[in-house]
This record gives sequence, structure tokens and C-alpha cells, in this order.
Amino acid sequence: MAIGVWISLFAYFALMIAIGFYAMRKSTSTSEDYMLGGRQLSPQVAALSAGASDMSGWLLLGLPGAMFVSGLGSAWIGIGLLVGAFFNWTLVAPRLREQTLHYNDAITIPEFLGNRFPTQAIPLRTVSAVVIVVFFAVYTASGLVAGGKLFETAFAGLFNIGGLSDYAAGVVITLGVVLAYTVVGGFLAVSMTDFVQGCIMMLALVIMPAVVLFGEGGGGFAQASQTLNDVDPTLLSWTEGLTIIGWLSAVTWGLGYFGQPHIIVRFMAIRSQKDVPIARNIGMSWMLISLIGAVSLGIFGRAYAVRNGMNVEDPETIFVILADLLFHPLITGFLFAALLAAIMSTISSQLLVSSSSLTEDFYRLFLRKEASEKETVGIGRICVVLVGLVAAVIASDPNSKVLGLVSNAWAGFGSAFGPLIILSLMWSRTNGAGALAGMIVGAVTVMLWISLGWNGEFMGGPGVYEIIPGFIAAFIAIVVVSSVTADAGEYQQITR
Repeated sequence: MAIGVWISLFAYFALMIAIGFYAMRKSTSTSEDYMLGGRQLSPQVAALSAGASDMSGWLLLGLPGAMFVSGLGSAWIGIGLLVGAFFNWTLVAPRLREQTLHYNDAITIPEFLGNRFPTQAIPLRTVSAVVIVVFFAVYTASGLVAGGKLFETAFAGLFNIGGLSDYAAGVVITLGVVLAYTVVGGFLAVSMTDFVQGCIMMLALVIMPAVVLFGEGGGGFAQASQTLNDVDPTLLSWTEGLTIIGWLSAVTWGLGYFGQPHIIVRFMAIRSQKDVPIARNIGMSWMLISLIGAVSLGIFGRAYAVRNGMNVEDPETIFVILADLLFHPLITGFLFAALLAAIMSTISSQLLVSSSSLTEDFYRLFLRKEASEKETVGIGRICVVLVGLVAAVIASDPNSKVLGLVSNAWAGFGSAFGPLIILSLMWSRTNGAGALAGMIVGAVTVMLWISLGWNGEFMGGPGVYEIIPGFIAAFIAIVVVSSVTADAGEYQQITR
């Protein structure tokens, strides 16, 4: 591997760790500082932090891989996400920023739910913390799988020493760097690194498709379209071969946004409610550019591979293959850093949210109610490491698919928390019993749907994405149970 690649990667790693130590000096003295950055994120940082922590390695591996295989029909996932993100910023962000302060300055989603529904506070905080830790262990594992695939593809044979595979080395190095800045700097470090990582990701997704399409061997748009049409005309069709169920399973990814703790926690941490529209505009612009880049990379990468006789065994590695093939080593290192940025930005956010729940909604709730701020921050750091190690064990299988792991965890969070967050912020009749019922029904429905294989095949036809039944079932459960039960004094007028 050329020295230029290593120079770029080491510079990236050093920058991330330096930001972690800067954040440690600035904002880790209290639990609110460590877990929420003191609620002082600028709209720029909040926007790119939400976007970068959202997209993960899925943006540079999973989505281009799906486009490579299936063509434009897979782009409906991105369209659904774009719409979902817009409504999340519009409906949830301003209300959550205001109401987490109103309900006793809650610093985690479980704590907010407990404060919002005091008659069911303990069960709600406990169940939501369990859901967060379980699904985030899987979600974090997807990021580590992506890191392993990067090293396995880009550094083939380099780490095969003493039984350590390239894939395992990638998992270990990715987790190690993330733990270094997350443990040290907490939420502020995670958010600041997310901002930098978001900029790197977007730049990479502008550069890569342009070079693939117009550089040497690309042939331009017309030639690429002709090549794809010769291979399979359906690759250039948005609808051909796509069933109604398949289309719904793609666009309903957008429903997941309302229940992703690592994304909506940015709404809680933004500097003020007045900054939300600015952050929304920045975040949506970043997301649109990045999604167009990822879609273009996958579809035109397929054309490039066909025109140049390339054998791509794992479509999810097309970004890595083309980065190594088409660019100067220094640029290749930058592009690899962009992929690591996508991976690490999400892993760090997920680790911190899981740690926050374990610390605030388990340790402080059941074991040490009078724990000092210093002790709480210390326990939070320990929990970050523990969740990371569990995720590494889950990620130990090199055959894991990034998109599959992400889709399962995304559906779990979207169903367990999505309807509950929406209704708790916008429907004053939501009560504790309904909230608890909806959370449990949503999570259980998703897990049953996956275990029965109905996300792969349903009633003899194509599978139905598990977020659809999970979200609907949770929404119905909250409305029905809240309507037939009466928690005296818990109905409250919800204001903007």
C-alpha cells in the first residue's frame, strides 16, 4: 500500500483524536456536558452531526452496493429517507428541543419519556434503555463490519499476521480510534468530529462519481447509460420490476427517522429552538448532495466495471475498489478517510447514546441515585467501552451485510420510538400506559417479523420491510391504550 494512503489516514486519525482531547478540556465536567454537549451545538454542527451520524457506512457501502446490483429501483430508499428527514426536522426537532427542557431538563430519550409520563416512568425508562442498548449493539456492529470490509478490500494481506485477518484488524482499528475520541471527549467530541466527517463524506461523494463518469475509462453519461442498457435495461428504470410491496418497503425507510435516538438527540442539544430552521436547511442540503453522490457512484460504478472488465465480488466494496484504482495515493487515502468518517461518525454517536442510557437510565436510576457528576461521567466512559466490545463480537462474522444489519436496527428503533416520539410531542391524550404499550409492541413486532423471515418472503410474495408492520402496530397500540385508560393528571397540553 502506497505511503500516500497511510499519510492521509494517519492525518485523519490524528485529527479525530485531537478533537477528542479538545472537547475533553471544554465540555466533560458534568453529565449534561458529557452526554449532551451542554445543549450548545451551533446549527451548522447540529445539522452535519445529525446527518453524518445518520448515514454511516451505509451511505458509501450499502447504498452504492444496492444501486450496483439493482439499479435506480434501489434509489427509492434514499428518496424515502430524504422525505423522512425533512419531516423529522420540521415536526420533531423544535418540539423536542423545547419539551426536553420543559420536562425537567431531560438529557436522554428514556429520561424525557419518564418525565413526560410520570405514572409509568420506571417501566418506560427501563424498557427504552433495553431497546436502545440491544438495537444499538447491532447497529454499531454494522459500522464495524463496514470498517472490516474496508481493510479487507484495501489492505489485502497486510494484516494477515499471527492469525489476525485483514477484516479483524479493520474491526479492531475502527473501534479503537472511535473509542479514543468518544471516551475522552464525549458528546462534544462526537459532534465536532461528525461535522468534519460530514464535510469529508460529502466532498468524496462529489469527487468519486465525477471521476468515475468523466475520467479515463468512464465514457461520459451517454456511454455509461448505453452500457447499463446493454447489461440490463431495468437498471435505468425507477419502476420496472418493482412491486408495490417492494416500493413501500423502500420508501418507508423514512419512517425510521422519528425514532432514531442518535439522530434526535442532536435536536435536544442544539443551541436554541430558533436555530432549528437554519440547521434543517443545512442538513437537508447536505443530505441531498450526499444521496445523489451515493446513487451516482453505485449506478455509474456498475457501468465502469462492465466497460473495464472488472470483477466485483462484493458490490458493497465498489467505493473502496474504485478509490484504490482511480486516484493518486494521497487522494485514495482521503477517500478511505471519508469512508471511515461515515463509519466512525455513526458508531461514536451510537456508543454515546447507549452509554447515556446505561448510565442515566440504569446505573443512576437503580444502583447509585446520588452518584456525583464526576462518577457519572466515569461510568459513562466505561459503558462506551463495554457496548463497543459487544458490537465487535457481533461484527466478528466477515460475511455480514452492512445494509441488512442497518435495516434491522433502523426498523427496530423506528417502530419502538417513532410513533411514541411523534404522539408524545403532538397528541396531548397520550399517556404512560399507551406509551409503554406502543414501545413494546413496536419492538416485539419487528423482532418477530425478522425471526419469521417475513422481511424476505411474505405470503408467497416478496418480503415486507419490518418497519411497516412495526410502526403501524405501535401507533395503533399507543392510540388505543391511551384512549381506554385514564392516567389522572397526566394529560397535558402540548405546545410548540
